Amino acid sequence: MILKIRVNNFLVYSEKAEISMISDNRIKNFKSNIHFVNDNLGALKASCIYGGNNVGKTCMLAAIQSIKNVLLSIVANVSVNLFSGSNVCSMGVTFTNQDKVYSYDFSFDLTKKVPLYSRGFIYEKFSEINYDKYGNESEKKLFVRDMDNDEYIFSENKELQNILKSVSSSNILIYTINSEKYPIVEEYRNILRTFASNIDIIDMNNIPMGKTINILKGNSEIKNKVVELIKSADIDIDDFMLDKKGYNDVDENFKKPQENVFLTSDLIDDMYRMTSVHRGKPVQSILFDSTGTKKMVALAGYIVESLVYGKTLIVDELDSSLHFKLTRAIVALFNNELNKNAQIIFATHDITLLDCKKLFRKDQIYFAIRDNDNVKLRSLKSFTASNDNIRSESDLIEKYKKGAMGTIPEPDLINILIGEDNE
Repeated sequence: MILKIRVNNFLVYSEKAEISMISDNRIKNFKSNIHFVNDNLGALKASCIYGGNNVGKTCMLAAIQSIKNVLLSIVANVSVNLFSGSNVCSMGVTFTNQDKVYSYDFSFDLTKKVPLYSRGFIYEKFSEINYDKYGNESEKKLFVRDMDNDEYIFSENKELQNILKSVSSSNILIYTINSEKYPIVEEYRNILRTFASNIDIIDMNNIPMGKTINILKGNSEIKNKVVELIKSADIDIDDFMLDKKGYNDVDENFKKPQENVFLTSDLIDDMYRMTSVHRGKPVQSILFDSTGTKKMVALAGYIVESLVYGKTLIVDELDSSLHFKLTRAIVALFNNELNKNAQIIFATHDITLLDCKKLFRKDQIYFAIRDNDNVKLRSLKSFTASNDNIRSESDLIEKYKKGAMGTIPEPDLINILIGEDNE
């Protein structure tokens, strides 16, 4: 499970920004929203990010994608803040691995550095973290490679420590050191890769159908759960399946262009085989069902797989085309006491989810706030009655509408359309 995500000089974040999924022991309500890693540490099962357009919600989720790509040795899509003047981006993640906690941080320099003549990783640190009963951290550094400060540590192997300075910076250490010669590197690689592989990231405006299709095609233990979730999300659907008919069986008059959000060229035949049953009549879902229903079909595989196998699901714009009661039900699935260690982290504009009486704890809600030339992330738990006029019993929806958790634009569309010159 993710415990913390941190970035610095990444996209809109010119300074350090962080989301913590560690539960605040001072907040006593909704214990079911927490997975207790051990006696001293609780991990939140869900977290959401609010904010206006272009203030950093999606950028924080993009940071998780970048960290995942780096840990899986996929092309490092690391981008710096355009206005900071620095070409070095830093990222980090703290996460659980069974009953242990690890953190991994790196810095990537996008400039060409002499004598390497290539962009590269100029800093790495992998540590094991322990928490005491007061929430204080203690760190055991497993390896460090800090080129700027000439610091090189590999605590479990001094021979490795001596060669770190000469290791290429074109990739992170777990991929540049011979793991057959140094088994400890293979151990660390398995920890980091297992964590990264356990994360699914979805943009609701470009959501692939492949996950749900592959589940429906197989005989996995979660197939029936996926079908039941689809049926419960649409009151008019009696059943959902993959029929034998495909694209070639569709009447030419109905082969209309579909939304780009669903089209996947290598799965086009399977997409036309998806069949929803409405009041006893089977129809091709891709042609008949609404955009919201089709998005829920695509999302269902990810949700069920996360809940059953304990994965972390990252979703941008969870509320896109979905009914507000459905988004609330999805969050409730993850917060439920029956969910042991699955997580969902999402960005949203759905203000009906701003509910700390029935749905969320205060440490589960974040706001992306533009402050002059920088963007900050602020947890709801940091707002106080004295400084922000926000109390435990406050109507959060009204407070948010009025900009109490960050400025929300009030576009004067009438004036834009009419104009002062047209009096």
